[in-house]
Amino acid sequence: MLFFARFSFVLLSLLTVVAAADQTPADKGLKIAREIKLRDLGWGDSQTDMTMTLRDRKGREVVRQMRTKSLEVEGDGDKGLTVFDTPLDVKGTAFLSFSHIVGDDDQWLFLPALKRVKRIASRNKSGPFLGSEFAFEDLSSFEVEKNTYTFLRDEACGELNCFVVEMDPVDKFSGYARLVAWIDQDHYRVHKIEFYDRRNTHLKTLTIEGYQLYKDKFWRADKQVMLNHKNGKSTDIEIKNIRFDTGLSDVDFNEKKLARAR
Repeated sequence: MLFFARFSFVLLSLLTVVAAADQTPADKGLKIAREIKLRDLGWGDSQTDMTMTLRDRKGREVVRQMRTKSLEVEGDGDKGLTVFDTPLDVKGTAFLSFSHIVGDDDQWLFLPALKRVKRIASRNKSGPFLGSEFAFEDLSSFEVEKNTYTFLRDEACGELNCFVVEMDPVDKFSGYARLVAWIDQDHYRVHKIEFYDRRNTHLKTLTIEGYQLYKDKFWRADKQVMLNHKNGKSTDIEIKNIRFDTGLSDVDFNEKKLARAR
């Protein structure tokens, strides 16, 4: 009986090795992407305060204060609302985004100076968000179906071990040919993303740091830095005062009320 137990253990180990060997880079990449999404399900709604710092190649800075609201949508992508408070030239500007699992996202921008709501067309989502180094398409929620995936390698990232995964957008209007992401193997948190433009040139790098655990399950970063390698500019976003379960619902995310968003 003991011999049979040992034999069964050896057989199971061999089958596991064979299964891992049969897994293609595409299969493993997709599995990692699904795990990222699975570990961030069920957070409900949240509100945050943010500081955005725009920095040119000479180090000159413009600092903006803004607030965000986010709503998890069952069976679809998340909804997000961002309202700028300072400085005066952007005060009252509001950005609303409805991410979708399949198809184009819906995005609207209210500009107080024009006193109108502008819908962001799908073919324009690769453009810069209010002069920052983030594009409109960077502001959508992560949805597995938005990309195809290829596992590239395991690699150390700081004191952590990371998966390195290539993500190829399926949207024909995306400004990116591909993205390469570093994801830690312990908690499946994204620590760095390299963005490659349509000519497959390294355009930008996003670094994400200062992860904190909320509700004993959900990891959120304190800071994101997007560096543009072509123009030398960067945009920092510092995130603070993250609050969950604030009672938000669909009525708080309405494009017809965007001009009055607070």
